[in-house]
Amino acid sequence: MAVFVCAECGAGLTAEVLRVVLPAHAHQSYGNGVQLPVLMEAGTYAVDPEPWGPPWRTWDELAPGEAARRGVHLPEPRLSDAPAGAVVVAPGDTRGTRLIPGKSDGACCGLDGRDGPNMACASCAAPVATRVDDCSLWQAVWLLSGAVRRVPTEGDAAEPLAWERVMAQAQPSVPFEPIATWGGGRFGTGHYWSWNPRWEAAAGQALAHLIAASEGEPLAVPDGLTAQVFRRGLDALLPAGPPARRAVLAGPGLPAPEGAADVLLVPVHPQTGEEWTPPRAARSAYRVPLPVDVWLALVRPQPRGPVPEPVSGGLPPLVRCDYPIPPGGRGHFWVDRWVFRRTAARLPAARSPWFREVIEHRAEHGRSHGLF
Repeated sequence: MAVFVCAECGAGLTAEVLRVVLPAHAHQSYGNGVQLPVLMEAGTYAVDPEPWGPPWRTWDELAPGEAARRGVHLPEPRLSDAPAGAVVVAPGDTRGTRLIPGKSDGACCGLDGRDGPNMACASCAAPVATRVDDCSLWQAVWLLSGAVRRVPTEGDAAEPLAWERVMAQAQPSVPFEPIATWGGGRFGTGHYWSWNPRWEAAAGQALAHLIAASEGEPLAVPDGLTAQVFRRGLDALLPAGPPARRAVLAGPGLPAPEGAADVLLVPVHPQTGEEWTPPRAARSAYRVPLPVDVWLALVRPQPRGPVPEPVSGGLPPLVRCDYPIPPGGRGHFWVDRWVFRRTAARLPAARSPWFREVIEHRAEHGRSHGLF
């Protein structure tokens, strides 16, 4: 556990928070005009290992080899020149800060942070953070690297939870959820049912790893919800034909994979970010990381319960009812293409010509056909 204080004057800026892994959807922009919830759970923080935020530079402005030295191997529209190591917390966990007047340029329904730091230390007025709460963005406060200092508190040296404890505490997330909208939304309900944005981001990250693990050959994934999430993407990006490689779900509490498994879909430790390590016999397999809550839902898919039907006929439009609205997505699962591309650009496989061909050409073709 720790608190963060102003590097300039030492004033406290946060409540006591526990470090967790940076969510895959941390920088996701989802939909148009939707109200996304808070990014971080209360009482937690995460550190972004890469620069993010202004100032930005376009790909053409980078010096030769600069992107590769930063671990980026495929062209991106722009890269941040901000210091790495920004700390993200829930807005409700901030203390002793105030908004900076005139630093909300570019916002639509809230603050989007494109104008740089918009929060200052209430004690010394030093810029310390950027608040983001605009539509289609996850609500968060990003503490600036170098402007804040981490102060350990009691229990800071505690060991991360063992996998047994993680599994006992973790809960599977739902693949569908209601998406809140501004201005009443569709049909006057204020929300609509869709695929979970966090799943779309996690799938974008995992799909990039699956393509790298395939080595350009057809790859099979388990049937059911796992196939619903990944199979369309794999079919669009990899050659047709009998699968040359096989991916399976693996992790704590599951039996060892039957037969030869080339690729393992494994959970990521929610505190350390480390992937689950399989038994020695399977350690040569490529491990594809998934958030624990998504992995659990794939391992233990929840059946959809029966939905009560009206005695006769249907309900008139706009009539509200007290029985559950059946969760349902917008048809095929959509992978977050930005998270997919960003992850792919940072994998070692991105140096290979075949991988670049998949990401730069087949993925663009997939986008035009509704894959992303």
